Amino acid sequence: METSEIQSVLMAALPLQEAIVTGDGSHFQVIAVGEMFGELSRVKKQQAIYAPLAAYLADNRIHALSIKTYTPEEWARDRKLNGF
Repeated sequence: METSEIQSVLMAALPLQEAIVTGDGSHFQVIAVGEMFGELSRVKKQQAIYAPLAAYLADNRIHALSIKTYTPEEWARDRKLNGF
């Protein structure tokens, strides 16, 4: 699976300002930025990202997924720390 496919799925399914996907093969890292994360618990943030990718996880196109979520304000503050 390509990183661009994952990015497209997330952007279409969720109200995100930005989705950065890196990785190769079946191991991926997602940085998702959206206002929606301001009012969600840590578990709910993870579930929000996993939900649109469930089919890809189930058929093992995505084997491992690392997720970081930010509000736009958090991302503006932390993006330099993440090298973006």
